Amino acid sequence: MTAPLDLAGIGVGPFNLSIAALLASHRQPGINSAFFDAKPQFDWHPGMLLPGVRLQTSFLKDLVTGVAPQSPYSFLQFLVSHGRFYQFLAAELPAISRAEYGQYLAWVAGQLDNLHFGQELAALDFDGRHFQLHFKAGGPPVAARHICLGTGKPPHIPPCCQPFLGDNCFHAIGIARRQLDVRGKRVVVLGGGQSGAEVFEALLDGHWGQAKALHWVSRRSNFAPLDETPFANEVFTPQYMAAFFDLPDATKARTLADQKLASDGISPDSLKALYQKLYEGKVLGQLPPLSLRPGRHLQAMHQGQGYRLVLENQLDGKTEELEADLVILATGFNQALPAYLAPLQHKLVLDAQGQLSLDRHFQARWTGPETNRIYAVNAGRFSHGIAEPQMSLMCWRSASIINHLAGQPLFATDQKLDLVNWRQDGPDPLALAV
Repeated sequence: MTAPLDLAGIGVGPFNLSIAALLASHRQPGINSAFFDAKPQFDWHPGMLLPGVRLQTSFLKDLVTGVAPQSPYSFLQFLVSHGRFYQFLAAELPAISRAEYGQYLAWVAGQLDNLHFGQELAALDFDGRHFQLHFKAGGPPVAARHICLGTGKPPHIPPCCQPFLGDNCFHAIGIARRQLDVRGKRVVVLGGGQSGAEVFEALLDGHWGQAKALHWVSRRSNFAPLDETPFANEVFTPQYMAAFFDLPDATKARTLADQKLASDGISPDSLKALYQKLYEGKVLGQLPPLSLRPGRHLQAMHQGQGYRLVLENQLDGKTEELEADLVILATGFNQALPAYLAPLQHKLVLDAQGQLSLDRHFQARWTGPETNRIYAVNAGRFSHGIAEPQMSLMCWRSASIINHLAGQPLFATDQKLDLVNWRQDGPDPLALAV
């Protein structure tokens, strides 16, 4: 790759994979691209593939279908290619498993020749004409006119837990790859979202052996369901994203808090199954000592013979303590600038949260030439709304980026049916401005 690329993608997760698949789907995009990832091969969250876990979104919201249903890289094409289309329909699954979706993503990645794995980026800088990608493995840098950042987010570790990270206190993101044995141990799961529910259910099922005691702690006031109703899903549309983008910052922050359960609740099926297991286990006397503790704020963590967690009950204001031998953190992820951006950081425009400031087209604002663009995916929750980090609008965003980069509508992104009028005087959500 001696000639400069038109687009270099940094990171090959589902979001940049969607861009790569759409570029490969179009006959004449005229965009020379390559995507780089530190992993040795494509692997989508293998550490979170616990038994029975499922997607929280429709399989039709795949890498390409929403803007290119004729693409050879759709989930339906994956089913047909693997001879399982009719059985998939007959199964009437409430949602597809993450394991099968991971198979689909890997199948697409295996067909694209511009994905380069085992390429960990050391630094990204700009020479006045092109971005220069420097890799830890050495060799000449790769030049690109434009880049798309898609390296994901680091796990969030509560500050009081950070000194104790290790074999007995860790983030849940890699739990499926750990050789856990919880027999005879007191286990605490911190975090009341979907990941916390999945880990707690696996522990309840004895997936890693029978624990001596189980505790599930959440800061939320209850173990609340994902809002999957039709009007809640309207916020996962291009029209709503356009309306949200133009809101004042204070309104955005308040709205994001109000909509939390539309993107970060627990699947109702998971809650129902978990409650039924708790009921039957209690009735039949088959459960270890356990407690479910919503509305608790973790104040401190100490180490002695195991760990002692100090909690504040937000319902009555009282202090509680839990003893644990194993602490599993299902505490989400942080929005943080990747270290490889350090050479460019003085040129980047940051928002009030210290994150990349994105424009309507998912461009990071910077003080460099307008002819060189920095796109970013999974970086616009505050600018574009709760749909931006989710897979619901993944392919629409990918098509929007490609259209903007190409300067022409290579993909149809117009939405012609409005059932909810979010703003009377809102802008055209999909007007192409180059």
